[in-house]
Amino acid sequence: MAGFDKVVASYDDALKGLEDGMTIIAGGFGLCGIPEGSIAQIKKMGTKDLTIVSNNCGVDGFGLGILLEDRQVKKMISSYVGENALFEQQLLAGELEVELTPQGTLAEKMRAGGAGIPAFFTATGVGTPVAEGKETREFNGREYLMEESITGDFAIVKAWKADRYGNAIYRHTAMNFNPMAATAGKITIMEVEEIVEPGELNPSEIQTQGIYVDRLIQGTFEKRIEKRTTREA
Repeated sequence: MAGFDKVVASYDDALKGLEDGMTIIAGGFGLCGIPEGSIAQIKKMGTKDLTIVSNNCGVDGFGLGILLEDRQVKKMISSYVGENALFEQQLLAGELEVELTPQGTLAEKMRAGGAGIPAFFTATGVGTPVAEGKETREFNGREYLMEESITGDFAIVKAWKADRYGNAIYRHTAMNFNPMAATAGKITIMEVEEIVEPGELNPSEIQTQGIYVDRLIQGTFEKRIEKRTTREA
């Protein structure tokens, strides 16, 4: 990797510098648009005591869920437990600290952190356990809750295509939390299905600009479906 060229040759290079106790912002929603290769590399490295900021924690045996198997995650900041039985088990047993955060608030925490905004006010969560210990303020006769923004030591995201400079396009619903997560890491690792040369992507279609991306790698993806529902023909 040199100059504007963000491409790295391996996931070892992509996750270089990740240490125990760090915070990772992860894109994805369920199993859609998740950075599969980066997650697998974290599993391989055995890095522990991690704080993971993500909408959820994958499922048992796939996605971020594999990091729960060896107790690599100390804390989850997420919106829901989902289909992950191990996540639920560790939460109820007090083995995993969990900070449940409304989805929209979580997305805004990432976006605000990436924009350098330390906190913001939202009506979501007022009068619920979400508001406990947090400042509230009234605007135009309505009560709002102050939420602090969030950043990570690393951000791991997945896009569809990117040029070597890290300018990226997402595909359909796989966009989800990825654009916000990409802005919120001190080091942002982006894995993509295809790397093209600068100038091949339409500038008006770029959804994450290369300035946010530190390391870029082309991966292969299983794209597992979290829950398949079918009907008889």
